[in-house]
Amino acid sequence: VGMAPADPRVLALAAQVTESREQDIPLLLLELKGILNSASLGCEESKKIKQDIYSYDLTRYCMLVLRQDHSRLRGGWATAAQLAEILSHCCVGLEVKEDPEEFYTKFLPSVIDNLLFLGRRLQARFIRAIKDEEKQDFLRWFRLVTDAICWLFSGHVQLAACVLQNDHFQQLLITDDVETAVIMMSVLHSVLKVNRLVDEKTLHSVLDELVYRLSSTTNPVIGSAATKLLLLVAKFCKQLVKLLTTRYKGLKRLLSKQWTGKGFDTDLSQLLVLLHLEQSNGKGEMQKQHQAACIIQATWRGFQTRKRLRKLPQAVTTLQRSFRAKREQELQHLKKQKEDEDLKLQMQLQRQRAMRFFHERQLALLEIIHASQVNKYLEEMEEKSALTIQRFWRGYRARRNFHQQKQSLKEYKAAVVIQRAASKFLEKRRRRRPPSPWKDPKGLTDEQRLALQQKVDDYIRLHPASQMSEEMSKELHTQAQEKLAQFLFRNRLGQRAAKRREALLAQVNTDVELLMNAPGLAETTEKDLDVFMSRSVPVATKARQSHNTMLKYTSWPWWKKLGDEFVEDDAVPDDALNAELETLFIGGMK
Repeated sequence: VGMAPADPRVLALAAQVTESREQDIPLLLLELKGILNSASLGCEESKKIKQDIYSYDLTRYCMLVLRQDHSRLRGGWATAAQLAEILSHCCVGLEVKEDPEEFYTKFLPSVIDNLLFLGRRLQARFIRAIKDEEKQDFLRWFRLVTDAICWLFSGHVQLAACVLQNDHFQQLLITDDVETAVIMMSVLHSVLKVNRLVDEKTLHSVLDELVYRLSSTTNPVIGSAATKLLLLVAKFCKQLVKLLTTRYKGLKRLLSKQWTGKGFDTDLSQLLVLLHLEQSNGKGEMQKQHQAACIIQATWRGFQTRKRLRKLPQAVTTLQRSFRAKREQELQHLKKQKEDEDLKLQMQLQRQRAMRFFHERQLALLEIIHASQVNKYLEEMEEKSALTIQRFWRGYRARRNFHQQKQSLKEYKAAVVIQRAASKFLEKRRRRRPPSPWKDPKGLTDEQRLALQQKVDDYIRLHPASQMSEEMSKELHTQAQEKLAQFLFRNRLGQRAAKRREALLAQVNTDVELLMNAPGLAETTEKDLDVFMSRSVPVATKARQSHNTMLKYTSWPWWKKLGDEFVEDDAVPDDALNAELETLFIGGMK
């Protein structure tokens, strides 16, 4: 039996999708819209195109793409919404001849699940969006997805039950957002119109949500949609009206008091009439008990309300005080955080500006100063820089030591205060004592004085003092002066070497910072290149030679590097690269 050839556009698109990358597939699948629109709806050509699309698994590709996170793909969520619309149009009017059971029992429920999953994602991003334009875009795409769902189950009636029993649909329905909630209620209205045979558990959950909407909101749009849905449910069957009156006993009173005069009185009056007729049939003892229970509840609620109102002013005052204190604390914290960030940013900008100004001034001075005075100028700048660094380091160290010794200083002051108080106490106690009779010390007699003088003379005679001539004293003085001069000279040399080391370390840190902040090769300008180019011909020549030598070494064959198995890849032999570290030019300095 001869079969009609497949549409060449569908074949070409299927080949492109098969050979393309995953992130490019959604944009390619948008071409299905033009292929579907080329044929009129319901004609044989349209059915043939849909069969070809299904046969080459393009509909399955569309279904799987809906599960992806389109915030990371080309086209974004607008592409996802258009693919949902395309998928629903591909499935409606499609007559599957090969394995129709798999299409109706597995593929179509999977399509419904993926569409509802996409709707949940769009709803969540619509709620989190801040800008009005972004919210409108997400709302428009969400409406496209819901329209695709309605179009799909209008063409396949059995899918209405799948929609009601799907967990994603129930999550979409219980949202607190007004705009998406109204859209989902319209979807629910369409579902109930298409399929009136709903199982009891699903119906109870739907009714609970609708009654909760009526009792928890004052938005007339939500109230109108919920009332229309309840009216539609009540018109299904009289048993459902009885369910509404028995399961939700305060529904009639809620509708009459809260929703009268809100712009949908026609539907509201019809629903109230149905509820009133059902209640009038069950009057009697049950109604009396219900009224009695309502009176008891009203009396109890009034008592509780009056009791709560008596305590309300004090509770409100406490709540306001705590709220203001917390808000003030949060504002102070935010203000302090903002000031710290501004200060940090200003310090960083000042540091970068000072570094840039320093390098520019240094390059300008190097151009102005004579070549013979460059080394002298650089030494002076190094000495000044070293002194500045030392001064700031000593200040930082002193402040750090002060903070570390603050507790010790506090303890020392406390000890001084205690000692002072103890000294005053002992002084007062000593003054209160009666004065003791004073006894003058006994003096030495003449015999004792002579004996003591004789001992001193004997000691001096046994231990005579060493005497030195004037020439020896001058020679010793000269040697001491020479040693002192040598010591001072060595000390001065050591200090100069230490200052030079610190200055070189500061220069290295500056050069490293300059290299780290250097832009990439793609963003480099001529001004950036001038910073790293030497104006000294010998230095530039030496750098060029070192670079050429490095390139030659890296291009050597393997047999020339047999002795370098244990040498790192970046290491080069000293005899191959005869470049001194002092000749490396960085930032316009040798």
